[in-house]
Amino acid sequence: MGKLSYDDKVNLYYDRKEHIPLSTIAKKYKTTVDNIQFLEKLIDKHGFEILNIRKSYKIYEKEQIINRVINGESIISVAIDEGIKSKSMLSHWVQKYKENGYNIVERKRGRATMPKVSKKKNNETIEEKNKRLKEENIRLKAELDYSKKLRAVVQARKNQQQKKK
Repeated sequence: MGKLSYDDKVNLYYDRKEHIPLSTIAKKYKTTVDNIQFLEKLIDKHGFEILNIRKSYKIYEKEQIINRVINGESIISVAIDEGIKSKSMLSHWVQKYKENGYNIVERKRGRATMPKVSKKKNNETIEEKNKRLKEENIRLKAELDYSKKLRAVVQARKNQQQKKK
């Protein structure tokens, strides 16, 4: 359902209230019948405002919601009751919860970055200098490995092109 815009979801809901068959609506909006039924129930319970809300859940909130599913409530009913916009998101939470030994692990957001390069200080101690040089050495080795792999890929492509001729 993430592919549908806000307007599509509203129009889909009104189409459903006009008793247009589910299969027709599913083809029109390129979604599944299950998603249409879920969206209809979600809007019936929470109104159209739920479509605009971007909610992030705290760890204890997630755990309470997940425990409801583990204790026997259906994923769909819990997702609708809690106002979660996607039943697949809740099933993913439950799956990860079980995989992590019934612990919630918050995933880090954003792109992984290279460690910051320490700049040389005028009054650095021997330990600080050693640490800075080790970090710089690790970074330079990573850059060298990357350039070697890139060079090998480029060479392999050139060899393939020559074989084709």
